[in-house]
Amino acid sequence: MQIEASASEGAAIEEKDKAEAQYYIKLMRDMTLALLLGVPLMIYRLTIGEMTVTTSTERLVWFTIGLLTLGVMIFSGKHFYIGAWHSLKNHSANMDTLIALGTGTAWLYSMVVVAVPDLLPLMARHVYFEATAMIIGLINLGLALEVKARGKTSEAIKRLIGLQAKTARVIRDDKDIDIPIENVLQDDLVRVRPGEKISVDGVVVKGHTAVDELMLTGEPMPVEKTVGDKVVAGTINKAGSIVFKATRVGKDTALAQIINMVKRAQNSKPPIGRLADVISAYFVPVIMIISVLSALAWLNFGPAPSIAFAMVSATTVLIIACPCALGLATPMSIMVGVGKAAEAGVLIRNGEALQTASKITTMILDKTGTITEGVPKVTDVLLADNQTHDKVLMLVASIEAGSEHPLAMAIVKSAKEQGIEPQKVSGFAAIAGQGVEATFDNSTLLFGNEKLMSGRGVNIASFLDKAQALAGEAKTPMYFAVNGKLAAVIAVADPIKSDSVEAIKRLQSNGIRIVMLTGDNRLTAKAIAAKVGITEFFAEVMPEDKVKKVAELQKAGEIVGMTGDGINDAPALAHANVGFAIGTGTDVAIESADITLMRGSLHGLADAIAVSKATLTNIKQNLFGAFIYNVAGVPIAAGVLYPIFGLLLSPVIAGAAMVFSSLTVVTNANRLRWFNSKNH
Repeated sequence: MQIEASASEGAAIEEKDKAEAQYYIKLMRDMTLALLLGVPLMIYRLTIGEMTVTTSTERLVWFTIGLLTLGVMIFSGKHFYIGAWHSLKNHSANMDTLIALGTGTAWLYSMVVVAVPDLLPLMARHVYFEATAMIIGLINLGLALEVKARGKTSEAIKRLIGLQAKTARVIRDDKDIDIPIENVLQDDLVRVRPGEKISVDGVVVKGHTAVDELMLTGEPMPVEKTVGDKVVAGTINKAGSIVFKATRVGKDTALAQIINMVKRAQNSKPPIGRLADVISAYFVPVIMIISVLSALAWLNFGPAPSIAFAMVSATTVLIIACPCALGLATPMSIMVGVGKAAEAGVLIRNGEALQTASKITTMILDKTGTITEGVPKVTDVLLADNQTHDKVLMLVASIEAGSEHPLAMAIVKSAKEQGIEPQKVSGFAAIAGQGVEATFDNSTLLFGNEKLMSGRGVNIASFLDKAQALAGEAKTPMYFAVNGKLAAVIAVADPIKSDSVEAIKRLQSNGIRIVMLTGDNRLTAKAIAAKVGITEFFAEVMPEDKVKKVAELQKAGEIVGMTGDGINDAPALAHANVGFAIGTGTDVAIESADITLMRGSLHGLADAIAVSKATLTNIKQNLFGAFIYNVAGVPIAAGVLYPIFGLLLSPVIAGAAMVFSSLTVVTNANRLRWFNSKNH
């Protein structure tokens, strides 16, 4: 028995949320403790006077405050020092290194002033306990804000998990029993009543209903479901009562796989994110060097008390350069962006696909099932004199009732939808490459192409022009004759999806070159391309030729997106810079793709690219916001403005700027929540 994947995911996220909530409470407590000491000291510095040590009483007071500050460092700032120590053991440096060095230096210098003031010039006997306490408090506040923001980014997964029903009503021993969904087995019969959630994936075996698939596909209109149609876990049964056979349970349901895909994508990192890691790895050691050089410059060339100026400068450089926001810049945007895409029915497999999708210059579209419905339908029935629509359709459906050919199945389905039941025929014979022959009620029936009719001496001249016109519209005309006389021409076509034209225009308006590939004949391909506004197409293409075409375009410098739904598209989907699978297609295609469009609509392509561009722009803005305070503040912290304006930053101001940097990144990333891909 399989354990329900989404249920375990839900439990894991609940646990994570609980841990994050506890961590948030701890950070807020640590911040409060640090600021309870730091704020009064800051007010004292700003209103009463300098924090100097000149008398024995002052030494005792500041020694006590020094011990309280040490308590703050231990209880509120312990994680910074532990992190810095681990980095040192690994011969690396990170944000904790800068914080630990900055606050540790300020505290240590202040304790030296308190312990042996006589060793320092009178003007250098300043203590900076308020800087240590305030910085620890402010940085904990910044971390708490990050945790709060990070919690919001898992909402997309929570919503998906919320779609999962907790129980299922299965039919066992002719009785309806409610059981937990983790106990549902493959091939179980499951009953769903109006208003209930569908618990696992399956195929309808009884009943008729309309299913709301909005949260799964982004499509607002309920979808009609009848015997033989697939239903998916997490969708809502709106109208009728149905019974379906469970086909995929546990971690194999589409919903469970979607949750895993979204989770993997949110935790993945695009190339631009890895660039930030590389920058950070060099940035921290460089800042430490600048801090030392700044201190040396003040000691050798600065005014008295040079040692105090050197200490303040070195500490401020370390604090203001701390790139806390840098670690948040990419993951925040990725998590919000991937969640936003999932809401629109676009599932992004990884961060790299999200980034590359924004750069696509050429989009290759498969025809069948991508631009078109992928299911042939009867489009035209042209009748000869003295023939009726229902009788012709009944006779043709009767001939084709036993055939597995897609065109034959389309005719039989069309007849049944109109309440016309096929009858039993005799003398059935298939004529290779031409059509079929049968006898019904002592009449000889022929159904097939022009070659069959001419071979049997059936005159089709009166309908030839009309048939050719239908062929020019990407329809397949077939002739039906009774006792050697033409009775009708029936055209079958794979209809273009209702929104394909609009979606393709949307892609083209964004400067994307559209290429259509199909294994169909050139005449049909040309007609379809003309209808949807595509000027570049290739017909009678084999699966290996699709891969070659992708490679050819890539060699010409194009960033290629490939969209398909069938097994034959899988190699090209895997080879493209970004593969888009139509979610209504085969599992093989979906597994080969980087991005899955849960709806059958090509609007999902434009939505995915729009979200990709918005997310990448957001990441770039975040990286800028994460660095601008640090990079601009470092020279000021080092003292370059002091000789001209007498301006030297306080370590506390540096800590506040660093928190503001994190706040900017968090706020900017959350702007993506209001992004509407439909407008792009």
